[in-house]
Amino acid sequence: MAIAAAVVIVPLGVLFFLSGLVVNFIQAICFVLVRPLSKSLYRRINRVVAELLWLELVWLIDWWAGVQIKLFTDTESFRIMGKEHALVISNHKSDIDWLVGWVLAQRFGCLGSSLAVMKKSSKFLPVIGWSMWFSEYLFLERSWAKDETTLKSGLQRLRDYPQPFWLALFVEGTRFTQAKLLAAQEYAASTGLPVPRNVLIPRTKLEFSVVADLDFMGFVSAVSNMRPFVPAVYDFTVAIPKNSPPPTMVRLFRGQPSVVHVHVKRHSMKELPESDDDVAKWCRDIFVAKDNLLDKHNAEDTFGDQEQDASRRMKSIVVVIAWVCLLVFGALKFLQWTSLLSSWKGIAFSAVVLAIVTVLMQVLIQFSQSERSTPAKVVPAKPKNQGEPSGTPQVKPQ
Repeated sequence: MAIAAAVVIVPLGVLFFLSGLVVNFIQAICFVLVRPLSKSLYRRINRVVAELLWLELVWLIDWWAGVQIKLFTDTESFRIMGKEHALVISNHKSDIDWLVGWVLAQRFGCLGSSLAVMKKSSKFLPVIGWSMWFSEYLFLERSWAKDETTLKSGLQRLRDYPQPFWLALFVEGTRFTQAKLLAAQEYAASTGLPVPRNVLIPRTKLEFSVVADLDFMGFVSAVSNMRPFVPAVYDFTVAIPKNSPPPTMVRLFRGQPSVVHVHVKRHSMKELPESDDDVAKWCRDIFVAKDNLLDKHNAEDTFGDQEQDASRRMKSIVVVIAWVCLLVFGALKFLQWTSLLSSWKGIAFSAVVLAIVTVLMQVLIQFSQSERSTPAKVVPAKPKNQGEPSGTPQVKPQ
């Protein structure tokens, strides 16, 4: 981490982790005392509390870095968004696609009830991972034998969620890089699938015995389990204009702006086919259409004339200012009470705390980097019978 960047990152990191520990403490108290009495009340409280932390990251992208997120969708979809439960499927285009989703969720009033399916190790990330666990994110391992039950029970638990939620599924299974795109193109050519130009091949089948690294997504299972109580699938297509550098966590901390275009198409759950195989094919067709849409965006540098007014909100600024005031006041009182900086031991202790925050922020930055994600290795499956699609991917153990 460069010294110049650290000058900015460390203070923001101290703010994020100290406020995050306060949020985690409140979440833990509510989990122990409130949830056993009323799961609905716990979820309502946790939604508000979690937002107090996540709005700091929204502030980072909206106000500190000044990233412009332009939303393109039809008027009816724009009117409904945030007022219903929804599955959200999206392509990966930058290191912070998940954060772009949070920003949009905040603008539609459901940031605190935004959920995702993630790899199990994510929940061990200090502060942010713990907050996700309290917020009922779905964490999966590398074994479908274990994950099948975990995913099904996690999805079913959302049946009585008291407020509109978005459940994000990145069905490509890993984050986008040119190397992964080349691998996907080779795989598609070898199996007779449409060769992608801008997206990776969605992993819709859940016959994986081993899954490497990032997002293991169960779209088919999600549709099967959530069809009765989730009315829609939101298809997000993310693109970066030609004259804008892709946003990264480092660029955000440095206050460097970018532009992100997001196209949203709403599909009623009633429109989706019934069988699992047909749902898998539907998802693949969606990504073929998404690939064509990105071709059009590459040529025109826009998604068209359906841009909606989803401008940034002031709420994140208010929350950040409140946290700064609270933590500065608390820190001054603490220093006055302990005289921490009046001795070498106290100074050394403070230096160690700052070093730990620096390391944790570096971990967060590295976790977000696309180049550090490793997709599962897939090879064409050998057809077991005439009714089984020959192009179903299977995971090759690493």
